Amino acid sequence: MQVFATAAELASFSAAGRRLRMSPSAVSKLVTRLEDRLGVRLLTRSTRALQLTVEGEAFLTRARRILAEIEEAERLVTGDAQPRGRLRVNASVGFGVRCVLPVVPEFLRLYPHVELDLSLTDTVIDLLEERTDIALRAGPLRDSTLMARKLMESPRVIVASPAYLARHGTPQRPEDLDHHNCLRFNFRRLVDDWPFRIDGRQVTRAVPGNLYGNTGDMLLRLCLDGVGLARVGRFHAQPWIEEGRLVPVLEDYNAGDIEIIHALFVGHEHMAARVRAFIDFLAERVGQPRITAA
Repeated sequence: MQVFATAAELASFSAAGRRLRMSPSAVSKLVTRLEDRLGVRLLTRSTRALQLTVEGEAFLTRARRILAEIEEAERLVTGDAQPRGRLRVNASVGFGVRCVLPVVPEFLRLYPHVELDLSLTDTVIDLLEERTDIALRAGPLRDSTLMARKLMESPRVIVASPAYLARHGTPQRPEDLDHHNCLRFNFRRLVDDWPFRIDGRQVTRAVPGNLYGNTGDMLLRLCLDGVGLARVGRFHAQPWIEEGRLVPVLEDYNAGDIEIIHALFVGHEHMAARVRAFIDFLAERVGQPRITAA
């Protein structure tokens, strides 16, 4: 089962053999033996790469859980409580750069037997399909079979560079944005309207602009270059606000809504020690945690 999982992950008998210190033929024979025992094809072979079949995808999901439970059981009876093994983490770019990367060195010092495989992308991924242990994401949770742990809450803020405000003026009321360039996200779940609190009520206004982007970092970089204003989670912009390179605007009309960051993962009761260790570590560093269903 371990050999099959490694071959599926690396999509290669040769690569799996190198990792497991086995010959490619030995890896192939073990996978074939497993397929013969199950009576189904788990991997399709080609000259370029291995590819999971539908049955292989289903078997791999359960196999990983079983292997994690075996690993946990062995540690319990041998007294080895040290997390170990490869940990695959996927984080949004802004949160990854601002909050995850700065604490990675400390995590690796505390858990030297963990191999951290970290990817930064704002594309929403399927944990099982991408073979990822933990996804760190902002925004509302979708109904799913995943578990979630809240890591951080961050208020949203509208910012612009001093150079942009010097050229175009500082908006004093939300309607002043009609004469400004507002940089917006292109996510399907978002609308072009920005919320504001006016006379104790929350209202939304359509804002004009000539650019859409898919990451907070992208919009903030353009803000720094004086292209326009952007509305993002404050943790994205805070370092540049402190340096004076970005200026919050319309704070008297801030709607008070927040951006929530969660750690998403499969299962909870029998999660691998390395998964639990990373989530606990990150929760202690960035905010007060809480387990919920996603």
